[in-house]
Amino acid sequence: MKRHRNTAAILSVALQGLGQLYNRQWLKGIFFLCVQALGLYYLVPRLGHAIWGLVTLGETTQKFVKVGKTTELVKGDHSIFLMLEGIIVILVFLVFLLIYALNIYDAYQNGKKRDEGKAVRDFANSWNHVTVNHFPYFMLALPVLGVLFFTIMPILFSIMLAFTNYSAPNHIPPAKLVDWVGFQSFIDLLQMKSWSKTFYGLLVWTIIWAVLATVTCYFGGIFVALLVQSRGIRFKKMWQTIFIIPYAIPQLISLLVMRNLFNAKFGPINQYFAYFGLEGLPWLTDPFWAKVTLILVNMWIGIPVSMLLALGVLTAIPRDLYEAAEVDGASNFQKFKIITMPYLLFATAPILITQFAGNINNFNVIYLMTGGGPANGDYQFAGSTDLLVTWLFNLTIVNNKYNMSAAIGILIFIMIATISIWSFRRTKSFKEEDMLS
Repeated sequence: MKRHRNTAAILSVALQGLGQLYNRQWLKGIFFLCVQALGLYYLVPRLGHAIWGLVTLGETTQKFVKVGKTTELVKGDHSIFLMLEGIIVILVFLVFLLIYALNIYDAYQNGKKRDEGKAVRDFANSWNHVTVNHFPYFMLALPVLGVLFFTIMPILFSIMLAFTNYSAPNHIPPAKLVDWVGFQSFIDLLQMKSWSKTFYGLLVWTIIWAVLATVTCYFGGIFVALLVQSRGIRFKKMWQTIFIIPYAIPQLISLLVMRNLFNAKFGPINQYFAYFGLEGLPWLTDPFWAKVTLILVNMWIGIPVSMLLALGVLTAIPRDLYEAAEVDGASNFQKFKIITMPYLLFATAPILITQFAGNINNFNVIYLMTGGGPANGDYQFAGSTDLLVTWLFNLTIVNNKYNMSAAIGILIFIMIATISIWSFRRTKSFKEEDMLS
């Protein structure tokens, strides 16, 4: 007999909560009815307009209309507001559909219990069942909604901007409308000479910067950690504290101080050179030396982090391994190569990958030290030391080229995700999780 389960499911399809009421779950049925009423109250007047807004992005612009002897501003459609409203309403609609499906599933399962002669839970038992047996899901429901509307929604909005012509000066609402242009922004970015030259130039420098910044900080931190942990070194805690100071000071302060130190005209470093009769270097005004300076300053900031990670791993390596290696006559270099480095790589390889990804998006060092400069006449809205992420910032905040910046953001994400996933899957940390256990 499937009479109760089918009847309850059909009633729930017709109206949320009816299946629960049929199964004599009165409070649960009223709850689903209230959810249905709230959903319809919100969606009925908005869903059609939201879909229209997403499809068309508006049809009329604002304009001045003469009324008698005066001129009045008649508001038009704002394409960006229509896009945002459309995304929010569609997400609410999807949440409503999920609750609708759960309502049908719940009614069917309880109807099945009735067909099998089992008792159906009342509201108190249902509440205990959810909060005890499914407590993790119950507690994660609200955070998931927060992620949906405060993380996924902005990401969807940014992605959609890449497929529009939202940019100054011709397509900035409300004076002008924004249109869907498909992959045109990506085509211009990769093929149009004025844009592609900037993109490929900054892409090469971004990769070089990420590799050098990661390698120098990582191995520099390991080197410092090994020095501090060496036998015969006294006052180890003092040395550790000294090397941690650059990390403890806020980056904003450190970078602004460094910017003044490396000033070509008035900076103390060039003045010290002058005292010894040496010619000062164009630290931040020459493209090559500006890049060298950025690497050096990033080492000053990043080495303490790698040092702390390395110190944690070094203290966890069993001393028996070193003692056995000494008995076998291994040199210090051999002990480092065979014991220390494999342990360090195993423990820190995932962090190394995240540091590489972080350096691709290392906005602070570039922006606060050079601002992307010195200027480069061959680039569009970018300087010689700009990374893709700082170029994206300039396009968005300074020049209002929102479609191009959204396209760049998507390409950066694809690049970082591909490199990170590929690298992580090749590490021993991923392949041999139990190697050190």
